[in-house]
Amino acid sequence: MITPQPLTMHPAAVYLDGLSKGSRATMEPALNAIAKLITDGQCDALTLDWAALRYQHTAAIRTTLMKKFAPATVNKMLSALRRVLHEAFKLDLIDANDYAKAVDFKSIKVEKGLKGRALTRAEITKLLQVCQEQRGAVGARDAALIGILRGAGLRRAEVVNLTLKDFHPLTGELEICNGKGGKDRSVYLPKIAIDLVNNWLTFRGHRAGALLCPIQKGGQVELRHLTPQAVLLIVRKLANDAGITRFSPHDFRRTFCSDLLDAGVDLVTVQKLAGHSNPAITSKYDRRGEQVKRKAVDLLKF
Repeated sequence: MITPQPLTMHPAAVYLDGLSKGSRATMEPALNAIAKLITDGQCDALTLDWAALRYQHTAAIRTTLMKKFAPATVNKMLSALRRVLHEAFKLDLIDANDYAKAVDFKSIKVEKGLKGRALTRAEITKLLQVCQEQRGAVGARDAALIGILRGAGLRRAEVVNLTLKDFHPLTGELEICNGKGGKDRSVYLPKIAIDLVNNWLTFRGHRAGALLCPIQKGGQVELRHLTPQAVLLIVRKLANDAGITRFSPHDFRRTFCSDLLDAGVDLVTVQKLAGHSNPAITSKYDRRGEQVKRKAVDLLKF
């Protein structure tokens, strides 16, 4: 299983090449983990002979993953496994009977419930206060990050891909290029978020390049993009310093959608701003809780 295949005939390479940059960053480590698991660390995603896998292998993979990871993570990894085997089938590397048996494993049942949470206005205020107390370039950069996450509801991958030319200070427009699914869209920041980004630019400068950048210990701005992992670490540190319950960057996105819906913005408009493919996905981001239902029924007239 350790003999490399030409990449044009390697099912994992073909599968990964068809993904967006953000999806590849998620699925390639998943495939690497599976490959190392079944070869005791000898292979990775691009050296494993995936076409040699049979049902006894995939069933064992599923069982082992269940012991190591959360159900949602296991399902993501199993999805990647199915897709690679499907590419192997299309490349005529595995016959139809063996393929059908190899992918005949069930996903892990995930307990139903809404993921994440919405942040309160008080929590967001505390986060911005922490940024203000930091002062200097770091505080300004982190405040701008909060302003964009909260004010535009962007995904982490979209935030880190922003460049200076994508930000229009007069209108607050942010141009999202090659978002999820390879789609472009425009979103708009509220005034306070525009001010936070403009304040950051006084430290960053107006040279072309990444909008949000790493900062050296001496306060010097490195004109390159942050990574999605860096955004996560920044948010976690801010939450800790602010003394609020830990949350993920994606919770800003849930807050964004919930607050717009609570303000009476129609679902289709929120869908377009969030960059969702359909309104049903947007509705899953609603974290307004039971109170909104109570308010709704109070509108009924008898």
